[in-house]
Amino acid sequence: MRYLVEPFIIGALRRGRSVEQFLGPVRSPERPGVRYAEVRAARASYEVYVHAVEDVGHEYFLDLDVFPPFDQDAEEEDFGRFLGMAEDPHDALVLAEECTEAVRGRWVNEGVVQDEYRDFVLAGRPSGKRPDGHAWPALRTGP
Repeated sequence: MRYLVEPFIIGALRRGRSVEQFLGPVRSPERPGVRYAEVRAARASYEVYVHAVEDVGHEYFLDLDVFPPFDQDAEEEDFGRFLGMAEDPHDALVLAEECTEAVRGRWVNEGVVQDEYRDFVLAGRPSGKRPDGHAWPALRTGP
């Protein structure tokens, strides 16, 4: 099973592992891009990020971590937009879901988001809906 149930999400975060969720295409007439959310353990808290990268992949090139940042002015080592932090992993998930419209039932372990991207590519990069027929989440500016 690809998606994590909540106890496994919380367990992964408490062990210092990140969880991610593919959020679909970046709507830009100039060039294609995709985004994904990440919740990661920090020293005494959990940080929430959204990553936007150029959609330069294909069926056999799926490593979103090496795709160029969608925002060409962003520094590569600071890649990803910080959305906030929480002291509790559950609260960090809630924050991520409020800010990005991520869905609780679609979180995956770090690196598995690339499988989600592959499904997106193989489905023809649908812009209106995910391959499962649900609408892509929209990025909000805050909770």
